[in-house]
Amino acid sequence: MSDTILEMRSITKSFPGVKALDQVNLKVRSGEIHALCGENGAGKSTLMKVLSGVYGYGSYEGDILYNGRLMAFQGISESEKEGIIIIHQELALVPLLSIAENIFLGNEINAHSVIDWNETHRRSADLIKKVGLSENTSTLIEKLGVGKQQLVEIAKALSKKVKLLILDEPTAALQENDSQQLLSLLLEFKRQGITSILISHKLNEVSRVADSITVIRDGRSVSSLDCTTSTISEEDIIRDMVGRDIENRYPERNSKIGECLMEVKDWNVWHPETIDRQVIKNIKFKVHTSEVIGIAGLMGSGRTELAMSIFGQSYGRNISGSIELRGKEVKVSSVSEAIKNGIAYVTEDRKELGLVLDENIMRNITLANLEEVSERLIIDDNLERAVAESYRTSLRIRTPSVFQKVINLSGGNQQKIVLSKWLFANPNVLILDEPTRGIDVGAKFEIYAIINELAMQGKSVVMISSEMPELLGMCDRIYVMNEGEFAGELKGSEASQEKIMSLIVRS
Repeated sequence: MSDTILEMRSITKSFPGVKALDQVNLKVRSGEIHALCGENGAGKSTLMKVLSGVYGYGSYEGDILYNGRLMAFQGISESEKEGIIIIHQELALVPLLSIAENIFLGNEINAHSVIDWNETHRRSADLIKKVGLSENTSTLIEKLGVGKQQLVEIAKALSKKVKLLILDEPTAALQENDSQQLLSLLLEFKRQGITSILISHKLNEVSRVADSITVIRDGRSVSSLDCTTSTISEEDIIRDMVGRDIENRYPERNSKIGECLMEVKDWNVWHPETIDRQVIKNIKFKVHTSEVIGIAGLMGSGRTELAMSIFGQSYGRNISGSIELRGKEVKVSSVSEAIKNGIAYVTEDRKELGLVLDENIMRNITLANLEEVSERLIIDDNLERAVAESYRTSLRIRTPSVFQKVINLSGGNQQKIVLSKWLFANPNVLILDEPTRGIDVGAKFEIYAIINELAMQGKSVVMISSEMPELLGMCDRIYVMNEGEFAGELKGSEASQEKIMSLIVRS
């Protein structure tokens, strides 16, 4: 693995008002798994877009050497011809097309200008078998879970004879089992001589598979770590990422739990389309003032469906049961009623459901509580800007202006804007669905601190997370969910990953 397949020298890339990359250097050895780490907004994805030709030659400064040759890619098609394939965090599959159609989309197998469907499906079957899928190649993408969709993307890369595979946060939306399967696949590719660049915030995964690591901070490459010659700890990576030691991943909070703020009783929800399928079954739980409760469970256990149905019945049908706030039953049959009663929900899908990506930061922050920045139904622009600036400062949103479009921000900063929107609505109960998905360790700590501050103010926080260490580090109590039911309840001080998993398995 001593031969260098890729070297990026002094890469500099600027956008209006911001220098995204500043003299970044990256060297990748042939046949290795090279991890690229850094905080949200550090420039990792931008660097890979430069490499793959999304940002073409002439739009940046510096040199790209691939197999010893100087490259000047003007688009993805040119880099793909060289075997450089990038899989973005936001999967680029067409939901209403089949597995086979997606794998060869834009690279169709044809005979005399007519698509050869038999050969397309035959080759697709061979490719998905290599990545561990057994589905029929005629299956529509929309019928697959996120983990299997990720594997289809990799099969698509294999169809293009990949030599250098770039994966941008490939496990961000995956459950533990799917994540481990994907990492095992990367190790198998390594044995086959395929080189991979892995962008990930999950440092335990980086530690498991990476042969070397490059850390980028604030648009600059700050360290190169060789995992084959020395043991690299997660603390070493974090120190380089954030420029300081983080002694405790989870900020301390002295819980002073008060009265019951919200109680959900006998909550039942049916699937919105499948008539005979009950998704939530007789759920009961309480959350108190100044308390953070967690909801653990595997993907498909019903956690998100529960949260959305509570938040103005925005999911499901034939919903029954009751919700009490401070002992008084309230109506939450619409989102506006839920907000009016002090319930807010931060979705797990910030891009699709949490933000208006083409709008600016200011408009997104005030969206759920326009009355507070309006007078006689007319928005006060100065007041709206002042509100946005206050959240920009208090939540440390990294942006040159509150007039910046949200689509141009990193995942961590986008998540802070979603939080700002709901904090401005001044809820008493805040439901957080995967609040730190796809963001770095530094931004996670800041969001944990926000959660603790809300609890200190007497708010109630319900936290759904697929990361069990996160629930164990943040929650006063944890409900374990499986197949639409609560399988058990654990005190935070007594909970462990083993106890949570045993409840899931037993139920």
